[in-house]
Amino acid sequence: MRALRNTMGGAALAAALLVLGGCGGGDGRGEAEARTTPVADAGAVGTQSAQAQPADTPEPPAPRVQPDLRLEVNVAARELSVYRNDERIATHPVAVGKPEWPTRTGEWTIGQVIWNPRWVPPAEEWAEDREEKEPGDPENPLGRAQLVYDAPRSIHGTNDPSSLGKAVSHGSIRVSNEVAMELARMVMEAGGAGKDDAWYRRVRENRSERVDVPIPNPVPIRVVAGGED
Repeated sequence: MRALRNTMGGAALAAALLVLGGCGGGDGRGEAEARTTPVADAGAVGTQSAQAQPADTPEPPAPRVQPDLRLEVNVAARELSVYRNDERIATHPVAVGKPEWPTRTGEWTIGQVIWNPRWVPPAEEWAEDREEKEPGDPENPLGRAQLVYDAPRSIHGTNDPSSLGKAVSHGSIRVSNEVAMELARMVMEAGGAGKDDAWYRRVRENRSERVDVPIPNPVPIRVVAGGED
């Protein structure tokens, strides 16, 4: 009888252990496998999915187009000439740099047009006591439009039209406000950034709104000393 009870007890114990093993007991390998197998499968699926997706091919940049417009400034004559191809279509008086702040000569391209620019005093001795002027401020020395070719150097309008034809600036090239806006539109249209008439009307009327326009195909500008050049 004792042997029979031992045999029955051993069988019951084995059955219990078998049940516990099915619930993740025993040496713990079953539970670990249950946890790790789905993660491994998910990673494999994600990798296969990622590999199946074709890589995006970036579009090549649009080729630059050589504008048919160019500007030339003659410092000695204090004139700005506008050329369409090889034909001079307009000439305007300008103010240039004074002897101690001469206008730099050279060749560049106009890559930015700013309508109703904000004037920030440069970190130079002559501007130490000057205050920043907002767009539309009648005392803003940049006027209504600015054509940037060698920052901070630019062609810009002026709040002092009597200065035109003189050497009075700190190196920049001044034109009348009307000419500045006319040149701004011409450069935008020749340089691939043209707008419709309503857009130009808006920036003209909203004097206090600064509008920055990048020029995709920059317009050439040449500044010469003049005289014997």
